[in-house]
Amino acid sequence: MLQGLTQDDFQLTLHHPLHRMRSVHPHGEVITLTDDGVVRASYGEIAARVDRLARALGRLGIGSGDRVGTFAWNNQRHFELYMAVPCIGAVLHTLNIRLFAEQLTYIVGHAKDEVIFVDDSLIPLLSQLADTFEGVRHYVVMSDPANPGECDLSALPGALHYEELLAAVDDGPFDYPHVDERQAAALCYTSGTTGNPKGVLYSHRSISLHSTASLTCDALGLSRTDKSLVVVPMFHVNAWGIPHASALAGADLLLPDRFLQAEPLAKLIEAERPSIMACVPTIYADLLRYAEANGSDLSSIENAACGGSAVPRELMRAYEEHHGVNVFQAWGMTETSPVATYSRPDETGVHDDAYWDMRAKQGKPIPWVEARLIDDEGNEVPWDGESTGELEVRGPWIVAHYYSDESGEARFDDGWLRTGDIAAIDEQAFVQITDRSKDVIKSGGEWISSVELENEVMAHPDVIEAAVIAKPDEKWAERPLCCVVTREGCTLSAEDLIEHLRPRVARWWLPDEFAFVSEVPKTSVGKFDKKVLRAHLQEGTLEGRVRIGA
Repeated sequence: MLQGLTQDDFQLTLHHPLHRMRSVHPHGEVITLTDDGVVRASYGEIAARVDRLARALGRLGIGSGDRVGTFAWNNQRHFELYMAVPCIGAVLHTLNIRLFAEQLTYIVGHAKDEVIFVDDSLIPLLSQLADTFEGVRHYVVMSDPANPGECDLSALPGALHYEELLAAVDDGPFDYPHVDERQAAALCYTSGTTGNPKGVLYSHRSISLHSTASLTCDALGLSRTDKSLVVVPMFHVNAWGIPHASALAGADLLLPDRFLQAEPLAKLIEAERPSIMACVPTIYADLLRYAEANGSDLSSIENAACGGSAVPRELMRAYEEHHGVNVFQAWGMTETSPVATYSRPDETGVHDDAYWDMRAKQGKPIPWVEARLIDDEGNEVPWDGESTGELEVRGPWIVAHYYSDESGEARFDDGWLRTGDIAAIDEQAFVQITDRSKDVIKSGGEWISSVELENEVMAHPDVIEAAVIAKPDEKWAERPLCCVVTREGCTLSAEDLIEHLRPRVARWWLPDEFAFVSEVPKTSVGKFDKKVLRAHLQEGTLEGRVRIGA
């Protein structure tokens, strides 16, 4: 067989992005928001700090394959750990700060974390759980970068100070060990909507390939001229891979730390002028309301990536028409490392209903990701935009099995990941998620998409949030019940919403009951938590229920 003459054995590891930070893009910046403004550090400066951190990790006894936990916001020190831990051959385990206490105890023990790095603002939360963490030998506290010396270590047993740890080791280049590209680099856990959270190990190779795909124009399109505002948490699926991709490209990183409210984000955007932003729909909606009320200038953002749940069409349209900001949907999950599709329709210049219909889809599989639809009988479903089935995906950064957990083996189908999403794919390969398999409503033998119904309800100008769940019905088996959060001071009624929906959905999709709630409960990653709503319905504690015609 005639073989290629390229360097096929060149290892795809995170040593390469670190090398590029040091030598190719040393003037790129990481900018962290603090109580006192922003703190800046160049990629060259950070690379030198990563060298120190690598030495410090060795002094703590961390070596190849050891797990290092982080309990932190999006900030410079967390980014330094993103680079240092995998580059010495250890595994970075980002702990989701919004998980329940018992879930955190489970995943720290399941992962076998040996060291946990924690932001000082999160010490009160972590200290309550420290006694339940078996095997953790050290806690390292990271203080506010604007006040690095001010840090209380007393709440955690034997806690060390991050900056003192770095100061105690030698300066200068670090001799990084050889790491195989298939070696684990990062460990993330699912949000545990059913049962215990499940671990997903990402290899150096998978992160490297995912980062490279993020630089393509059919995905995020990151380049060295960009400044990325990363609002999506670094403790959730590697912040959608943007920190790694930014390091690879040399793009500036803008990190908001714990300041995730609309006002500080709007002011940060006006001051720093990011070109790329990434977060979930609820934060985009809050930011939009603040910007409209206060005249904020968001126009620097050329590419606003949005995921976590379906993006309401009216939200995308308002950003584009009022602020010149394009909000593009991305879809993925912890198991897809995470981005698998990106919605960037061909720009025709005509923004008619067909254009917005396309923008409302989750997009095309990005390079190296393959997708298919499977029906209840195990047959492939055609890509005609109408036929639906469970979405299955595969690719070099799609998980093949869960970490040390056989309970989820049913999620894997002969090399394909069963996503649990019901979807259609059109002739142009655009994926449209119509529902989660557990959320779809079957009424009188017909399927109702809760996602599509939610989007149509949220198109009403007085609706802030809407979540649709199935309500048991003697005649139809299930009927949709819509939980709605309205704008403060409005007098929106259930009948008003029905009239709003009549021209938008099929007659049998119309809910016969609404619940006007103060807020829709969220999961640890900001998605609507419908299992909580279903529990309230079953227990008879769902607030504000109004039945149509009652």
